[in-house]
Amino acid sequence: MTTLIKRASAEARAFNKTKAAPKAASRRSAAAADDLDHAPVIESPRKPRFAPVTFSEESGVRYLHFGTEWVQGAMRLSKPNHIELEYAQQMMAWLLFLATPARIVQLGLGAAALTKFAHRFLRPAKVEAIELNPAVVVAARTMFDLPYDDARLTVRELDAWDFVQDRANHGTIGALQIDVYDATARGPVLDSVAFYRAVRACLAEAGVATINLFGDHPSFVRNMKRLNEAFDGRVIALPEVHEGNRVALAFSGPALDVTYAALEKRARVLEAKLGLPASQWVKALRASSGQDGETFTI
Repeated sequence: MTTLIKRASAEARAFNKTKAAPKAASRRSAAAADDLDHAPVIESPRKPRFAPVTFSEESGVRYLHFGTEWVQGAMRLSKPNHIELEYAQQMMAWLLFLATPARIVQLGLGAAALTKFAHRFLRPAKVEAIELNPAVVVAARTMFDLPYDDARLTVRELDAWDFVQDRANHGTIGALQIDVYDATARGPVLDSVAFYRAVRACLAEAGVATINLFGDHPSFVRNMKRLNEAFDGRVIALPEVHEGNRVALAFSGPALDVTYAALEKRARVLEAKLGLPASQWVKALRASSGQDGETFTI
């Protein structure tokens, strides 16, 4: 990969600033000092610190990084609405099981590949992306062709934890795509049982969550264990792709019992209409399920 193109950012400047020396406090009377000693301490909320957002380009593909060589997203310059990375394509595997739902949400914006694709091709769904780092939102719009908000698209600067805890979101989302990584890119930054239970609560009566995990890392086993606990075992992870990622699918609603023939038929429709490699997903499901026979059950 080419050398990272380093960009100035508010975060980078903040890291390099030296703290100003505190001003000497004025003298206080003994009585005033005593009052202050017993006054309640009010702490201002701490702002999160983010790694700088950086970019690289190679062979017609622009990559997003968080100040390291780890790829956080990608866009082929000649096909800005195409999903470039294989694992990101797999994050759309919920389409094998659901018609386009009323509401699709991404937790973690990255290079906005999923958000752009859903907004462009999955009408009339309302698409919402949740991203904590404002610099990532700016990068998505200026470097990765993410449109500005409209009647069907909303991008919110918000912590994914706060989003899933908000009861207003519970039971409202058909497809929830989770890709919450920091600069180290070695596992999701939100991975507790409580988080995954809240994710499940956000899903509609029949809904699917897709979660980007890092296969070659201890966090994978931990996340799968917690996902299975939160979703009562209704979780399956697709085989690892060449980027090292593994995508897990977690299901809510009634039990699924569908033939592979029906899934293959659905996959051919998705390939024809959306250009997604859906037949490969069916093969991956069959390989990962550990089930004999011609029916996928979960």
